[in-house]
This record gives sequence, structure tokens and C-alpha cells, in this order.
Amino acid sequence: MAMAADERKSRKIMVDRSEGFGERLLGVLLDRAHEMPPQLIAPLVAEEVRRIGGRDISILLQDYEQLVLTPLPGRSLTVGKPEPIDDSPAGTAFLRAKTVEQPQADGIRIFLPLLDGSDQVGVLALTLDTVDDDDRRLLRRLAGLVADMLVTKSSYTDQFFQARRRKTMSVAAEIQWSLLPPLTMITPQVSVAGILEPAYDIAGDSFDYALNDDILHLAVIDAMGHGLDAAALATVAIGAYRHARRADIGLAELYMFMDTAIHRQFGPDHFVTAQMMRLDIGTGHLQWVNAGHPAALLIRDHRVIQALESPGTLPVGFGGDVPQVSKQTLWRGDRVLFFTDGLIEEHEKGGEQFGEERLINFVENIQGEGVREVVRDLSHALMRERRGITTDDATLFLVEWRGGTADHLASLDV
Repeated sequence: MAMAADERKSRKIMVDRSEGFGERLLGVLLDRAHEMPPQLIAPLVAEEVRRIGGRDISILLQDYEQLVLTPLPGRSLTVGKPEPIDDSPAGTAFLRAKTVEQPQADGIRIFLPLLDGSDQVGVLALTLDTVDDDDRRLLRRLAGLVADMLVTKSSYTDQFFQARRRKTMSVAAEIQWSLLPPLTMITPQVSVAGILEPAYDIAGDSFDYALNDDILHLAVIDAMGHGLDAAALATVAIGAYRHARRADIGLAELYMFMDTAIHRQFGPDHFVTAQMMRLDIGTGHLQWVNAGHPAALLIRDHRVIQALESPGTLPVGFGGDVPQVSKQTLWRGDRVLFFTDGLIEEHEKGGEQFGEERLINFVENIQGEGVREVVRDLSHALMRERRGITTDDATLFLVEWRGGTADHLASLDV
């Protein structure tokens, strides 16, 4: 017994639990996070950065159109002009999710991506006289903690939402943005990214997803009509989808549940087109039900190899029969692009529609790498090609499957 006690004491002594400089710095944020009011995040972050010799601290948040990074106002923060995402060091850090260092006359300007999970919140910018690996490691972890705090505290304030806005937002768009999950999710096995347009006037389009164990669930919807009527219809559709998904029923049953919910609430004259999907991220087995949407595009090695056609199913709310579930096995690296009809049916008065063929041409010529960058670049390229015309809502949602496993992330030994 005495020997066992001595062994336990020896093991305890060998474990170094002392608090180093970096841990103390990050620990202050962690210890205070639960009770800190949102407006004090900025001055505390600025104080932490100053402790390691930093200055000229800015927190830059992505605007709703994903064109610029707008500065968050706050005590002790430097508030300058918005930074363009396409042509700035801050934009590069944002798009590539990596730290960018820019030498200047008075030191090194550092831009760190603010990642909430894998969703991009914005960028933390600051200046140091010099930078070494210890600085980089500490700042990277500080940026991760700041991103988590911004997302958590956004539920308690309007300040972060206001900073992201560059024009007036409609009430319908306000509702739709409040429904959305994070625009991006990136894991070793699967990545997703979505975008809605027009950002400040979206009404009937929406999407939702969830990763439950090895199954990625996804729905893209387009509610009929415009304005608040469409937003209300979309709200019920997404609510019904989440309810059915969390009940863990099959895709056909999920469609029937949504159909009943829409019909009971709005009657026979209202409907929602939708596409619901399930992807086994371990095997690449894809299943989907298409209720009135254009067929998704299967992309392999940057080429569209086929449209994922499926038997016709009535839009949700019309009381259709039990739908047939379509199936496809993906190859590692395959991407699937979902989109609503507002994208390909857009046209000037008297002119031809944008069309699926032109969409495919743009998909195959986009130079971006990650799903976030591809979806954003594709949306902006299509908007330019349509000369900014958006008479209907449009949604793009991209899924990339890589397979394999993520178990190594749960091990401290790797």
C-alpha cells in the first residue's frame, strides 16, 4: 500500500501543471468569458495583444455579401476602412484560413483568421515589432478563442450584426439569416459551404444541414412568393425539416412530414420546392429526394460529369405520393453542387434565361480551391455575368466528400 502511494505521488510530481505566460494570457479570456458583456470583448482582446507587444488591433467581420471585411467598432480597437476580401492581406487570411504576415516600416502587420470551428467569422489584425514561432502559436490560439467569444456573445447583442451590414436589410431577409446554420463546415471527411443572394433582400430561399455521427443531412428549399409571405413559409419548412430530421426518420418519411406540415399551416395554394439529402461520410453513399428543384451537379476533377436526376416528386405542400429515394456512390474528392431555380432562370425582360449550360461553364472554370472559396467566387462571378440582376432568390450549396476518418483528432498523442 505504501509503495502504491509513493508511485502515485511520484507520477503527480512528474506532471507539470504550472501556468506559463501563454496559458495565463488565454486563461484570463476563458475565466471571464461566461460573465463578460459583449462590449468588453474588444478592450480585453486589445489589452491581451498589448501584453505581447502588439498594437493597432482591429477585428474585421465579413459583410453579408461576402465582399469586404468590415471593422468592428470598440474601445481600444483601430477602426479603419473596410478591407476588400478579393484583394488584401486580410482577405487572403480570411479566404485561405491561414495567417498572413505583411512587413511594414514599423514592424510586421499580422492577419489571423477568426475561425469558429471551420466557419469564418472574420480576421484579427495587429502589428508587432518582430514575430517568432512562439508569437505565432500564441496569437493563433488567441484568435481561435476570440472567434468563439464573438459567436457566443452575438446571441446577446446586435453590435456584431450591425457591423457586418453595409445597406438596409429587409424584414424577410432578417428572418432568413436568423434561420441559417454556419455558412461553412470543414472536417477531414466532408466539407460544405452555402451562400444566399440577394443577401439583403432574400425571402424564400434557405438551407440547413447537420452532421450526426457519420451521416451528413442537408436540405435546400425555395418557398413560393416574395417578401414576408415567402419568409414565413420558409420558416415553417425549415422548422418541419429539423423536427423530422431529429426524429431520425427516412428521407421519404421526412418529405411526407414536411408536406403535411406545410399543407396544414398554409392550405393547398402554398408550396415549397426542396431537395433533401443524406451522405454517409464513411462510405460516400449519397441518397436524396428532389421535390421540384433543378438536379444537383456531380463534379469530379473540376468537371461536371453528370446531373443527379431523379424521379419527379411534387413540391412540398401539394400532397404528393411517397417519393422514391435516389442513390449515388461518390468517389473521394467528388463535389455535389445544389442550387435553386432562381440562379438559372434569371433573365432580363425579353431576354434568354441564364441557363444551366452557362452555370456548368462557370463551375468548371472557377479557380478557387476550398468549398468556401469556390461557392463565393461562383456566386460573385454569376452575379457579375447577370449584371447584378436578382429578381428572384438564389442559393448555392456545395458538398465535398473526402472519406477516411477523423479519429486522430480525438487523440492527444498525434
